[in-house]
Amino acid sequence: MKLFTGTAHPELAQKVAQHLGVPLGQIMATKFSDGEIRVMIQESARGHEIFILQPTCSPTNDNLMELFIMLDAFVRASASSITVVMPYYGYARQDKKVKPREPITARLVADIISMRGASRVVALDLHAQQIQGFFDIPVDHLYGGPILGRHFIDKGYLADDVVVVSPDVAGVGRAKGLADMLKCPFVVIAKRRPAPNQVEVVEIVGHFEGKRCVMIDDMIDTGGSIVKGAEALVKKGAKEVVACCTHPVFSQDAAERLQNSVLSSVVVLDTIPIAEEKRFEKLTVLSSAPLIADAIRRIHLNESVSALFEDWR
Repeated sequence: MKLFTGTAHPELAQKVAQHLGVPLGQIMATKFSDGEIRVMIQESARGHEIFILQPTCSPTNDNLMELFIMLDAFVRASASSITVVMPYYGYARQDKKVKPREPITARLVADIISMRGASRVVALDLHAQQIQGFFDIPVDHLYGGPILGRHFIDKGYLADDVVVVSPDVAGVGRAKGLADMLKCPFVVIAKRRPAPNQVEVVEIVGHFEGKRCVMIDDMIDTGGSIVKGAEALVKKGAKEVVACCTHPVFSQDAAERLQNSVLSSVVVLDTIPIAEEKRFEKLTVLSSAPLIADAIRRIHLNESVSALFEDWR
């Protein structure tokens, strides 16, 4: 088994390698003067089980293209199998046609990965569960919820005054999983999006008055949904609101918006590298490396990956 990484998140890859007890594979990824990506594997891959760790976060197009080129390089280097480990799956938000003549880019990315030689994909908290079906190869879907749940248990959120909040109807399953871990009820915020990255809270379904609310989502992009939802909860009687997610996208002025919001804290995983200018006082970053390393180890040893989440489901 050999673990390689591109330039998207080498810090996470190094942590995963340390948990596995293996060195990172030697690979060179640079650019030509015109911006074209150049990849060269600097050790033998013939007959090896290869794992490529590459979140397709910003700059998404560069990181995706780098992943495709690495896949091609390992196929041509005669690797016995290639597992693509994507802590964050870019282009996942266009997973269906909402209006005529729209693309389904989540399927497009899956097609390219499948057709270019990947044997398996490992993803962490996909934006939509049905993306697994876009692949013609096995997909191991990991959940960041248990990591977040254990953090909140350690912080004393295993109490009668706690409620989990889903910021939209699509996240009910995620909220229910965390609520089961914290042994508390959950509520749902019904919202509408008049335009991309804009949100309006329509209704909050459930009882949360006088309680500490834990909002959970798969990602925080501009922070609009989380901040608007937190404001609505506090306005209607919530004692406290904390937010958590797996993928800290933090685009535009999300860091400033979250820091200046009514949220008491924001807890995220490190599936995406967070630049120093995007870090803020209320932010807590938890490591996803042990989970990813354990999944890779289980795949290599042909052991059950789903056993990692028996308590979560």
